Amino acid sequence: MQIHHKPPFVHGYTPLVTRSGVTADMLMEFGVLKLLPGEKREQKSGGDEQCWLLAGGSASLTWTAGEGDNVSGCTEISRPNLFDYAPWCLSVPKGSLVRIQAGDEGAEFYSIATDNPRPFAPKLFTPDECRSEFRGEGTMRETSTRVVRTCFDDANRSESNLVLGEVIGIPGKWSSYPPHHHPQPEIYHYRFLPEQGFGLTAIGDTPYLIKDKDTILIREGEVHPQVTAPGYALWYLWVIRHLEGAHYGPATKTPIFVEPHQWVMGDQSAIWQPKR
Repeated sequence: MQIHHKPPFVHGYTPLVTRSGVTADMLMEFGVLKLLPGEKREQKSGGDEQCWLLAGGSASLTWTAGEGDNVSGCTEISRPNLFDYAPWCLSVPKGSLVRIQAGDEGAEFYSIATDNPRPFAPKLFTPDECRSEFRGEGTMRETSTRVVRTCFDDANRSESNLVLGEVIGIPGKWSSYPPHHHPQPEIYHYRFLPEQGFGLTAIGDTPYLIKDKDTILIREGEVHPQVTAPGYALWYLWVIRHLEGAHYGPATKTPIFVEPHQWVMGDQSAIWQPKR
């Protein structure tokens, strides 16, 4: 399923995915919060765990540790752009209060929420803690080399019901490759550099032309490779919602690579190339 959002994000909160209607089976809420310079915003997590990922600008963050008003942490964060700078991501449990005050240039955040009854300590994941790798490097004649940034997963946030990260698609190259699938629902949200860029994805057997600020919803078993057009860098946020008794990751042997395409990870001499 594709959700288009052509205009710039407006001041305030723009919901993109909700836990009702046609997107209820995603089990997540997802949206964009855009604040003016110096603007303040308070958000209670209620019965949900919540994540706040800084997309751009600067802000002061203050948060409590679950129920109660005792401040657990406070810090200043900034991010000049999505492509060259790793993310700041605040993860808080149910009952928390998050206070945001935008800096001099304003601030834009991606907000993710899902139900989670478990108590756990809030955590601000810094850019230095974000695991960044050139995935696919040295294989498939570099046609699927991309930058994968993982904010948190079961390795460093096993109490969460989410896995969250980013991908930088290098112009003209593939990501989410080889084609794979998993039972857990996943959200992809795209930005391009320059903004008029585009890419393509196939969700199952359905192709989609993806543009700046589009969102793709990936459901159980849907295969989802991506490619970005030459000349245009692709950034996308990816959020996976664990299922009860089936966390995404090595314990459940996910992702599952599509069998006919697994060979591309093996003998590289078998990959055809033109002769001059």
